[in-house]
Amino acid sequence: MNCSLSNTMSARALLSSLSLTPITPPHISAQKRNHCLGFKHKYPFHFRIRVRLSSQSQQERYHVNFRVSARSSSGQRGGGKVRADVKSEPYDISDSIPESVKFEEAKDGVVLGKELELDSESESEIESSVPWWEQFPKRWVIVVLCFSAFLLCNMDRVNMSIAILPMSAEFNWNPATVGLIQSSFFWGYLLTQIAGGIWADTVGGKMVLGFGVVWWSIATILTPIAAKIGLPFLLVVRAFMGIGEGVAMPAMNNLLSKWVPVAERSRSLALVYSGMYLGSVTGLAFSPFLIHQYGWPSVFFSFGSLGTVWIAVWLSKAHSSPLDDPELQPEEMKLIMTNSVSKEPVKTIPWRLILSKAPVWALIVSHFCHNWGTFILLTWMPTYYNQVLKFNLTDSGLVCVLPWLTMAFSANFGGWIADTLVSKGLSVTRVRKIMQTIGFLGPAFFLTQLSHINSPAMAVLCMACSQGTDAFSQSGLYSNHQDIAPRYSGVLLGLSNTAGVLAGVFGTAATGYILQHGSWDDVFKVSVGLYLFGTVVWNLFSTGEKILD
Repeated sequence: MNCSLSNTMSARALLSSLSLTPITPPHISAQKRNHCLGFKHKYPFHFRIRVRLSSQSQQERYHVNFRVSARSSSGQRGGGKVRADVKSEPYDISDSIPESVKFEEAKDGVVLGKELELDSESESEIESSVPWWEQFPKRWVIVVLCFSAFLLCNMDRVNMSIAILPMSAEFNWNPATVGLIQSSFFWGYLLTQIAGGIWADTVGGKMVLGFGVVWWSIATILTPIAAKIGLPFLLVVRAFMGIGEGVAMPAMNNLLSKWVPVAERSRSLALVYSGMYLGSVTGLAFSPFLIHQYGWPSVFFSFGSLGTVWIAVWLSKAHSSPLDDPELQPEEMKLIMTNSVSKEPVKTIPWRLILSKAPVWALIVSHFCHNWGTFILLTWMPTYYNQVLKFNLTDSGLVCVLPWLTMAFSANFGGWIADTLVSKGLSVTRVRKIMQTIGFLGPAFFLTQLSHINSPAMAVLCMACSQGTDAFSQSGLYSNHQDIAPRYSGVLLGLSNTAGVLAGVFGTAATGYILQHGSWDDVFKVSVGLYLFGTVVWNLFSTGEKILD
């Protein structure tokens, strides 16, 4: 339909005719906290408009009558009428819509939309009346809460590596039993990678991540009790803990795919994953103190109880999708909806379609290659420091914190670089390939240098640099699930992380076999070989474009 009003009446003139006060037209967004006119900020300010057109002649001149009525939350009514003579001119209204006035449908008539122009002075007054914590972007509230969940995740995971020493002395466990207890966590962890992704993509990430934190917190608190009852009970509780932590990464990935725009994806994921690194630092730092002061059970009771604080905040502040959040500001809603996917949870998972895509397999293979080297370094690092660099156990424990700190810094730095490149117009595919190539070739280079270094200080620096460059993977393969299949990102992460966990299990066992028949140089050569293979696969078959909808 082609029509136009050359003397278009502004929304400001229309609203100024109302018999309500003050005369200055208010911002009528349902989400803005407008205290003018006695309207409560949480209630929509609806205007009903009636338009009557009557032709005057063949010259296409019209009399236009506007009748406007409004009602506040307290029931107060007001209204007004405006008459104007206008002339039509050809104009295609489908081409553009003025930003100052937008209309939305309503069941009982036409309602004036949410975006009217507001004087900058009035807008600043409204914003100044809102506390700063309520102005903080809701999408970053979700990111910070996911960061804190991952902080607790690794705190509860690494405390066993410290507490196992006094526990084995108390219960007379031999090394084989200790290894069995340490590995029991992965029994449950493997079970819920794919299942957690399916659950998150179908029912929403809020429920799944909340379940995971509650589940593993309870399992952490029950660990000392199970240990005193008997070894089988302890193994079951540790496996249960793995079940809870196994759903965390798929659920987080699902949440961020809906909440975070593409231009902020790398930074948000880097921040969340740095919570894992800092959780390890926190757990390794506080566990010895708690054990020394209050005994080894205190580590599990204190760390596990922190989950109750987190879940209380999570239930009150988090939502699975921006569409579920009634307090989300219109500006942020528009930003998220324009730059991310926010659809309803999926009903079925197209497994055949997912597994037929080459980028999906590139993701799985690269995750396996990445985690082989990462798990070996993090699992066997204290042994390497002790046997090769001749550090005592205390020094080895302290030095083990350095790689985690380096990874936390590098992950966020790499995320900032990746998002900057995307915002400057570089394709997402190229950015993902660059960042993951650094994440593969960086560790490979520094590991090859270890055989030529005789200084313990330089060896520690080399290991820290290896892990620091490894953290660039957070802006590479770890961000790619949301790129290629945002609606199925939870399932994809479950698939690739299952391969990653298997790499950790097999790689850790293979390292022991290699050391029994060879040397540390042989261990590093295997890792370097997988890093190089992963680099080739990633650059040949990965993409940053959406391939599944």
